[in-house]
Amino acid sequence: MEKNSKIYIAGHRGMVGSAVWRALEKKGYTNLIGRTSKELDLKNQEAVFQFLQEEKPDAIIDAAARVGGILANNDFPYQFIMENMQIQNSLIDGSLKSGIDKFIFLGSSCIYPKFAPQPLKEEYLLTDSLEPTNEWYAIAKITGVKACEAIRKQFGKDYVSLMPTNLYGYFDNFDLKTSHVLPAMIRKFHEAKANNNADVVLWGSGTPMREFLFVDDMAEAVVYALENQLPEHLYNVGSGTDITIIELAETIQKVTGHQGTIVWDSEKPDGTPRKLMDVSKMKAIGWKYSTDLQEGIEKTYDWFLEHIDRFKEVKM
Repeated sequence: MEKNSKIYIAGHRGMVGSAVWRALEKKGYTNLIGRTSKELDLKNQEAVFQFLQEEKPDAIIDAAARVGGILANNDFPYQFIMENMQIQNSLIDGSLKSGIDKFIFLGSSCIYPKFAPQPLKEEYLLTDSLEPTNEWYAIAKITGVKACEAIRKQFGKDYVSLMPTNLYGYFDNFDLKTSHVLPAMIRKFHEAKANNNADVVLWGSGTPMREFLFVDDMAEAVVYALENQLPEHLYNVGSGTDITIIELAETIQKVTGHQGTIVWDSEKPDGTPRKLMDVSKMKAIGWKYSTDLQEGIEKTYDWFLEHIDRFKEVKM
């Protein structure tokens, strides 16, 4: 990639897409393009093809998707499978037909079977059944992975899929009804601190183990894939290390300065005991993460405080 190469980032306003944009700008790339959903409906295959024909980007990074938690996946299964397939099919097929040689598809660790051995290896894909609560999203993402693999196999183009672990960071979702565990904890501890250091009640026993990756590190992995021709079609991206939910809570409590008590509601479910990515393939080709968890949480909390007006329910 030349620094003036035209790079289209689909989903450039999302947490991952915006991090990729920042990372590329920081490295001196000067010809980045993005379109909002109002400017370009990625579900409209004809519109996407016309856009690609007009713009003729040198590379595409697909960070666009319809996302949501367990409740949203359960309530809107058709939208989650169909809209995600429409988005990625428009981009992947449009890229192939427009002669674009470089395509980076971003997915999720939920593509792997529910009961796959830990840590999760790339070769576990399609070896068993999926987690039922998000299988609609997972199936859509699996089809994207396989489409990119098929293009590599049949046409020899550099289409690669990156599967991140649990991401967090700037522009994260802090809505307590729909957010993931780490940003939800940041908000809970912040609000409890502001409320005379009230107790913080958290679900489960706190013993499950989870892996987290700062979103700017994910962006660096995308840049690495952009600047290099990776030998395989699918790579896990993560830290390769995990911690208990108890350790996560204690770290966030320390960062936010909360002085109250953590109460574990053991009547609530724990979820999967462990979910860790095997990132040895990325390490073998020369990439590894750089932001440790506490540093990433500190950066995320600082961003949360700077943008606290976005979160109107926060009690100050």
